Formats: sequence, structure tokens, C-alpha cells
Amino acid sequence: MASTNHKRVILKLSGEAFSLPDGKGVNVDKLTEITTEIAAAHSTGARIGIVNGAGNFVRGKDFAGSDVVEPITADYMGMMATIINSLALRDSLKSRGIPATVFSAMPAPTICDHYYRPEVIEQMDGGTVAIFAGGTGHPGVTTDMCAAIRANETGAEIILKATKVDGVYDKDPESNSDAVRYDKLTLGQAVAEKLGVMDLASLAFCMDKGIPVRVFNMSVPGNLLAAVNGEDCGTLVTAC
Repeated sequence: MASTNHKRVILKLSGEAFSLPDGKGVNVDKLTEITTEIAAAHSTGARIGIVNGAGNFVRGKDFAGSDVVEPITADYMGMMATIINSLALRDSLKSRGIPATVFSAMPAPTICDHYYRPEVIEQMDGGTVAIFAGGTGHPGVTTDMCAAIRANETGAEIILKATKVDGVYDKDPESNSDAVRYDKLTLGQAVAEKLGVMDLASLAFCMDKGIPVRVFNMSVPGNLLAAVNGEDCGTLVTAC
């Protein structure tokens, strides 16, 4: 099947993609590698929006079962941490001459713009990379769901979910040598088989809105460019 260049995409990055060897903080070398891959994808003319996780700093679930930090407070902490990664990525992109703006769902006017859809669309149409921070601004919602919502709001053709594995497997490939990778499956199948592409609420949202998801290994140079170009890379999870 011939590949089709995607004109507008949402890239979902995990916080760990930025991290130091111990899984925490921001590694400048990793940041530079990510920026290089985004620069190549941006050069195709694709309009790119990015949603970052914050696992390299803190996630709400890190405090699960705690009687010290409330779950809602923990979620807000995680959303705030996504702003840190987003600011680092913005500056790294700008250092390469790529226009980038951080739009946060949590107001932080001294360091980034507040999320406002018309402004986001205008800047993306002009070639600016839109980096979405602060999650959705509401606790209890994952950054996967943020990626799904932003994809719907910006008219993205696809969500490109960057991971450390080369696609979706029928079981954990790190602990099962007989794990089988899917080249293609449907969102409904991913929900029914609980394949872990995204959390179930995010998958259901994508299924309802008809937004496909491609899961691929971001650490392999050229994979993001291939994904933006619609080439066979990782696993394509179709709407139907």
C-alpha cells in the first residue's frame, strides 16, 4: 500500500523519553536527539502538535495509596511537571530555528501561553510546532487523553505515539520471548484485548472520533519521519 504524507499530526512523547539514565530529569543529549527527529518531520511541511508526559519527574499514580498527598493534588503535580519538559523542548526546537510555542491548559502566563484553540490553529497553520502542556487542566485525565483531545481539536489526521518498543504486541515483549507484534489492528480490537496502546478512555475517545494511532519506537533515527510520511513503521491502530 502506498504511503501518504500526513499534513497534521499529534506526537505523544513519554516523559521518560527526555530522561537521564536513572529515568529522572532532562538529559540534554536525549533532548537533542528528540529535536533532531522532530526537525526532520517538520521539514516535510507537516503541522505538528506535541503532548509530553512527565514520568521523568512525577506522575499522579506515583502517590497511589499515599495518605500524605491527595490523588487530585498528585495529578496536578504531574500536570505541572509536563510544563518543564515542554519548556525544554520548546527552547531546543528554537535553537534549531524551528518556531515552537508552549500552550498550557494550566495558566502559567509568565512562562508560556494559555491554551486557546483559535491561536493554536493559527500558529500551527503558520508552521509553528505547538507543544501542549498541563494536560487537559483537569485531574484524573492522562496525557494520552490529552493527546486524543488535542488531535480532535486541531484536526490532526493521526496520533503518533512514541514508545521504547517497535509497536504493539499481544503480550509484554520484554518478559515474553514469544510475543507477537501487530502490524495493524483496530481501536476496537485494542480495547477488547486490552493491549495497552493507550488507556481505555483514550482509546474509546479515538474510536468515537475516528482518530487512528500509530505506535512506534522513537529511539530509532528516522522513525518519526517515516511515521509522518505514512510509511509502515511500528503498529498502525485504525479507527475501524
